[in-house]
Amino acid sequence: MVIGPNGIGKSNLLEAVELIGTLRSHRSSSDQDLIGWNQDRALLRAIAGESEELQLDLRRQGGRQAYRNQKLLLRQLDLLGPLRCVGFSALDLDLVRGEPSLRRNWLDRVIQQLEPIYSDLLSRFNKLLRQRSQIWRNYQNFPSNKDRDALLDAFDIQMALVSTRIHRRRSRVLRHLQPLASAWQEKLSNRKENLQLAYVPGSLLEGEEEEESWRISIEQQLSAQRPNEEKLGRCKIGPHRDEVMFLLNEVSARRFGSAGQQRTLVLALKLAELELVGELYGEPPLLLLDDVLAELDPTRQLLLLEAVGDTHQCLVSATHLEAFEGDWKNHSQLVEAEILLGKGDVS
Repeated sequence: MVIGPNGIGKSNLLEAVELIGTLRSHRSSSDQDLIGWNQDRALLRAIAGESEELQLDLRRQGGRQAYRNQKLLLRQLDLLGPLRCVGFSALDLDLVRGEPSLRRNWLDRVIQQLEPIYSDLLSRFNKLLRQRSQIWRNYQNFPSNKDRDALLDAFDIQMALVSTRIHRRRSRVLRHLQPLASAWQEKLSNRKENLQLAYVPGSLLEGEEEEESWRISIEQQLSAQRPNEEKLGRCKIGPHRDEVMFLLNEVSARRFGSAGQQRTLVLALKLAELELVGELYGEPPLLLLDDVLAELDPTRQLLLLEAVGDTHQCLVSATHLEAFEGDWKNHSQLVEAEILLGKGDVS
C-alpha cells in the first residue's frame, strides 16, 4: 500500500507496473506521453517472481525495446507473462459512460491477457482498415471502377477473415466474463444489483460461432455496403463498430445507473477479469487499485476490501489510511511516498 498526498507520484508508480506487466497504459496510447519532460527516454525495471528480470525502455526516437533477464527481445509480446496485472483507476469509470471505443479497448486488453498473440490480429485489422480508407480517398487514381472493385474484393476477403476471428474472441471472452462479473456485482452491491453483459457486434452475425459461415457473411456485407462507404468515406461493417452493453437489473447502466452503481460495475468487471486470468494460469494477477476507494461510498469500500483482501495480492494507492480497517492495515506492507518519482526512470 502506497500512501501519500496527491501529485507525489503514486499513480505513476502503479502505471509503471501496469505498463511493464501488460505493455499498455490505461492513461495514454502514446509512449511520448509517458516520458518525462525534456527527457529522451524512460526506463522501467521489475523483478517478477524469484528471478525474472523485466525491462522496458521507452525512447522518443527508435521506439520501444524490451528485455527479459537482460536479453533483448525480438518481440515485445515475449515480455508478457511473469507479471500479470489488472489495473483500476478513476479514469476507468468512463468505461461505462464513455464512448464505445473505451469498451472495445477494455475487452481487447482482457483478451490480450489470455491470448497475447491477439495483438497481432488487431494490428492486422487496423492496417487493413486504414488501407481500405486510402482506396476511397484515392479512387480517382484508378483507371476504372472495375480495377478499384477488384482491389476491394481482395480486401473484403482478408477483412472478413480477420473480422470473424476478432468477433469470435470478443464474444467468447464476454461469455466467460458474464457469470464472474455478475457474481462480483451482486457481492459488491450487497445482493441488490444484477449485471448482464451484452455483445453488440458491428457485423451481422447469425447462428453459432462457425468461422466459415461468419466469414462468408461478413464478406457479403462488406461488398453490399460499398455504395454507402463511397459516400461516407468509411467502412461501417466490422469489429471497429462493436459495442458492449452493460445492463443493471435489465436496464442500461450507461443511461440509468447511478454514479455509485457505475463505479461498482467497473470494479466488478475488473475483478471478473482478475478471476478469469487467474483461472487460466493458476495464479491470480496483481490487482492495482489507484485511489479508487475515494470513488466509492463507505459501504461499497468495505465490501470491496472484504472481497479482495483474502485472495488477491493488491498494490493500492491512497492519500490516507482512514478507509482501511482491521486486517487490511495489519497485513499490509505500508510505503509512505514523500518525494516525486525520478523523471523518466521508475524501478
